[in-house]
Amino acid sequence: MAKEITMPSMGADMTEGTIVKWLKQEGDKVSKGDKLAEIETDKTVVEMESYNDGFLRKITADEGSKVQVGKIIGYVGEMNEEIPEADEIQNDKKNESVEQVDDTVVSISEEKQQEQNPTQIEDSVEISLDSDSVQIKASPMAKRLAREKSIPLSDINGTGPGGRITKDDVNNHVPGPRLVSSSQVNKNKNMTLDGKDIELNSMRQAIARVTVKSKTEIPHFQVTVEVDMTESMKMRKDINEDLEKDGMKVSVNDLVLKATINSLINNPKWNSSFDGDKLIMHSQINLGIAIALEQGLIVPSILDAQNLDLVSLSKQSKDLGSRSRGNGNPLSNEELTKGTFSTSNLGMFGTHAFTAIIVPPQSGIIALGEVKKEPKVVDNKVEIRDIMYATLSADHRVGDGAEGAVFMKEFSQLLEKPSRLLL
Repeated sequence: MAKEITMPSMGADMTEGTIVKWLKQEGDKVSKGDKLAEIETDKTVVEMESYNDGFLRKITADEGSKVQVGKIIGYVGEMNEEIPEADEIQNDKKNESVEQVDDTVVSISEEKQQEQNPTQIEDSVEISLDSDSVQIKASPMAKRLAREKSIPLSDINGTGPGGRITKDDVNNHVPGPRLVSSSQVNKNKNMTLDGKDIELNSMRQAIARVTVKSKTEIPHFQVTVEVDMTESMKMRKDINEDLEKDGMKVSVNDLVLKATINSLINNPKWNSSFDGDKLIMHSQINLGIAIALEQGLIVPSILDAQNLDLVSLSKQSKDLGSRSRGNGNPLSNEELTKGTFSTSNLGMFGTHAFTAIIVPPQSGIIALGEVKKEPKVVDNKVEIRDIMYATLSADHRVGDGAEGAVFMKEFSQLLEKPSRLLL
């Protein structure tokens, strides 16, 4: 009998997946390890591999259908091997597939519902102001001059009796920010905000489950350090001048990633996972990078990051970000689920400092703010330096505060004397 193809589990929190595209057609020869289909999970789109040799005998779940983990989506086997009867397959498809609902379908259904229920009124934003006119006192000459100069009378401060605007007031007027009169401030407002509930997409629901699990089960503690990035910024500029001819650039985040990797190499305890009565030590550093997508947040990782130099790391981080946004090959299951430590950078949003939530089952994550010029005392003199704040969130079951402080001290020292990042 032909072997079943089932919806794979691509993460502990995955309950269902959407078949985006079949990469093989019925009747195609299939070898173990061949890519069969693109599957959309709560996190991103990944390629599903075949576990068997043979031919793709039957597809039982169409493109666009949602299928529960473990349910049958097709069969692989030799051409002479039996497969379930057509009516059985049809029942499988009905039981295992859920009709895909997109924004267009939702819009159509809502329109139909409103047609059937004309009294239903959609929540909206409504802003109204009263139309009482404001009388401005001005001399006839001042009004004529204001019209000629295209200056609104409301922009001019009157110095005459009772605030009356004179000819001199118009001639002396300097354009600037418009003042709001007390009569305008007192105008009535009737404002309501959109009160319609927002349905969470599958990625947002997965984020909710993972973050609750993390904050509930992992005892977080934080260590924040101030990092003087002045020398790192100088070194980055020099490196980029050399890389410019190749169309490459090393980012500030690339320097941070390299400093994190080197710190983990020297403090391998933080490259582990807590497991009851033991720590599971990882021989590879799979460094996760938090990436914000329109649908939500994912934290894919750069695999075997301990073996990469700064330029190679920069290339891989950019490739990871590009593929996370749907450009190029989909992210692999390993990239999405095998991270051992992570970083999260909100510096590009002008964030000064923040704390991040650990990605289970990892032991820590570093949260990074923007690099900002600040006055600092150096050798009893005030200098303008490039400063960044970094905060480690760590699992207290893995290590204590002092060990976290040692780890972050090394992290900051690597960035303050960045030549060691090139070794």
